[in-house]
This record gives sequence, C-alpha cells and structure tokens, in this order.
Amino acid sequence: MRAMLLVNPKATTTNARTRDVLIRALGAAVELSVEETRYRGHAASLASTARAKGFDVVAVLGGDGTINETVNGLLNPVDGPDLPLGDDPSTGRPGLLVIPGGSANVFARALGLPNDPVESTGQVLEAIREGRRRTVGLGQALWEGQSRYFTFCSGMGYDAEVVRAVEGLRGTGRKATPTRYVNTALRHYLATDKRHPPMTVTGPGIPPAGGVFMAIVSNTSPWTYVGAHPVRPTPWASFETGLDLLGLRRMGPITLSGVISHILTESDALPSGRHLVQLHDEAEITLTADRPVAFQLDGDYLGERETVTFRSTPNALQVLV
Repeated sequence: MRAMLLVNPKATTTNARTRDVLIRALGAAVELSVEETRYRGHAASLASTARAKGFDVVAVLGGDGTINETVNGLLNPVDGPDLPLGDDPSTGRPGLLVIPGGSANVFARALGLPNDPVESTGQVLEAIREGRRRTVGLGQALWEGQSRYFTFCSGMGYDAEVVRAVEGLRGTGRKATPTRYVNTALRHYLATDKRHPPMTVTGPGIPPAGGVFMAIVSNTSPWTYVGAHPVRPTPWASFETGLDLLGLRRMGPITLSGVISHILTESDALPSGRHLVQLHDEAEITLTADRPVAFQLDGDYLGERETVTFRSTPNALQVLV
C-alpha cells in the first residue's frame, strides 16, 4: 500500500519528537511518502497530486483545517483528469487516514478515533492490518461561483462570527483553546444584534423559514467539542445521511441558554421550541440573508455572504478507521 502522509508542522497538540515516532510507525506498515504543509491551501494541492499519482491512501497528521484541505484536494483534482467513479464515488479516490493533531479534532473524534495522536495511530494501524474502511458522506457549500466540501459542519451567523473573532486572536499568536472560544463567544454575544434576524432557510421541498439569526448545517454529530465535552445541536446527523440544520430565530439570553444547556447534555433528543428551525437528512439547503452574514466551514472563516447553498455528497470518501 502506497501512502502519502501530510504533516502540519504547526499542529497544536504534537511536537517534532511525537511526529517522528508516528511517522516511523506508519512507515513500518505502508510504503510511506512524507510531505510537510507550508502554507494555506498546500494540503489540498498535495492531496490532489497524491490522487493523480495513484497513491492508495492519503494520511493527515494535523487539525480539522488540514483535514478539510486534504478532503477538498481529493475531491477536486487539479493535477490530472478526474477518474471514472461509477455508482460509488469513494472507490475512485485514495482512502483517507486521519491522525488528530489540532485543538478540537472534530472530524477524527466523530469517526470514533481517540483524541490522542499516539492512540489514534495505534487504531489506524489496526485498520490498515485488518483492511477496515468506512465510507462517509460529505457536505458541499456553494456560493458566488465557488464551492468547498466540509467534513462535519458549516454555518452562517453568530457561530461564524465567533470563529472569525478567534481566528483574529490566533493571528496574534494566541492558541484556540476551548476556554478562549467560550470567552470569545460570551463577549461577542453582548455585541450581537438581537432584533433584526437576517436569514431565510429554503430548499427543495422545504417550506421557507425566515427570521433566522444563526444557522448550523451539520454533516455529522457532534458539531464541535468544548474540551472533552461534545456539543450536539443536531444529534441525528451522521456521515450516512443527508445534511441537518439547526436555526435560531431568537437570541435572547433565556432562549440561548436553554438551547446551549440542551446541546451539551449528550442527549439524542432534538432541542425543542417554536424559536427553532430544524431539518434532518436533507439533500440541499439554502441560506439567504438580507445583508452580508459571517460564514464558516469546518471552523474556517470564509468571509461574509448573502447566499450559500449546502448539498449532501453521499459516499464521498473511504476512511481507514
């Protein structure tokens, strides 16, 4: 088995010694080529090249951002013609192998991998030996002639504004810790316009729902983690179904605290209330705003948008897990 390992040398939870140990362990199991990511978008380019060169597996040692870039490189080849995919698109692409190295590692943990990179390496080595693969679906966001796949979530509104604020802090050298996310969310909430909801939810066969302040579109559950604690606004979402959505029509403290309390309980029950918009297993969802609204995808802030369409992409990848 030929594998290309993409290593983010700036990954939050690994150091050079740990990375060397993990690389040696993988190298003993597969024919391994190692590439370090050096700039934004580099992982996508490397993954696309790996696909064009016929690698069997692309492995990632990094956080959700590096994984997202890798997935987009695998699904959007730029270094050669696309491959005939047949009824199961995942069979025409290299398998994906994930070793968590970021601060949240939502995708890896949603797959059932340990949050520790050494323990995760042990599990994926077992998957290699036993030939274990899981076929997963992805989400795709489309806006203004652009598109990008996401592994676990996207969204518009308040959550994306918090992501934007944290990215700004990271740009000054501060780490994206769970405490920093919570503190930033609280500070940002105080400055949020709670009177003029800008968004409307539509889609094929979906009754239009207006007056939405914040919308979370999920491809799986949990949506994110606060430390070791999963956050589950759409608990029925999974890699084997379409997209789910939770939209908030109110941003008052009583409403928001009730929703937050529910989604932190690890319950399989959906949040309830007339102030919520909820969708499950949808093939396509569109969010339209009457003014530019913050937009994030897999925890990556992508600017302010007025319209974004989200589509489910079944059987997109095979993951060794």
